[in-house]
Amino acid sequence: MRNIRLKVSYDGTMYHGFQRQPEFHGPTIQGTLELVWRKLVGEEVTLNTAGRTDRGVHATGQVVNFLTAAQIPDAKIPKAFNSLLPRDIRILEAQTAPQEFHARFSARWKRYDYRIDNQPISNVFTRLYALHEPIPLRVEEMKLAAHLLEGKHNFKAFSSAGGVSKTFDRNLYVCRIQEDEGLLRITCIGNGFLYNMVRIIAGTLINVGKGWIQAEEIPNILLSLDRKRAGITARARGLTLSYVHYGEESPYEIFPEYLPPMKSDVKNSFSSSKIELR
Repeated sequence: MRNIRLKVSYDGTMYHGFQRQPEFHGPTIQGTLELVWRKLVGEEVTLNTAGRTDRGVHATGQVVNFLTAAQIPDAKIPKAFNSLLPRDIRILEAQTAPQEFHARFSARWKRYDYRIDNQPISNVFTRLYALHEPIPLRVEEMKLAAHLLEGKHNFKAFSSAGGVSKTFDRNLYVCRIQEDEGLLRITCIGNGFLYNMVRIIAGTLINVGKGWIQAEEIPNILLSLDRKRAGITARARGLTLSYVHYGEESPYEIFPEYLPPMKSDVKNSFSSSKIELR
């Protein structure tokens, strides 16, 4: 049996999340991929995924793996898949992975991006991929608040009920905001994420931008462990799973633009830190 690893991109607008659901719930990314593989080779497979994205969430760098007896060469798998997939799902890469590889448990860290359209009139070309917030936001205050979220914390205040995690400690290596002509991008890179964690971070930063929460309140919100103290759960459409990393490199080696200022020997400090595969 070969262990096939796929890199997947999808527009989650029309799907009820990644994870396979009973048919009456509507189509899912996992269900669609498994159905297409069955049509291609007549084989039932079960996909493992790096992140079970919710309904309406997108991905440009989702990773999945599955075991198969099929002998389609790696180089031909993307074309075969894409010939039958709907146009809002695409296989970008395929390769045979080691038998022990698991898309979720082998991951070292992930990157999510949340986009906000902060213009008075929404951009029709980003309406499916960014939350429209017409009220001018205090971006500099949001950046300060984002910085205070970086590091290893108990993120229980930034987790929705219904998650399966037994622990709430996560290491958020990067939480930064970039602005480009009215489009804000909140980038979160961490060793694991709780249920709705990035969307709650985005909602909290939006509330900071509106002046409803002050940036200096962030440490106390973290310490409170109280979900009610943090902001809203921002809508799913603004969230994209952008990247999943499986090597030994730190996030700062892959994305050097996020290298913390005045921090020496980042690679060594990253390598020696405990990695929690959630």
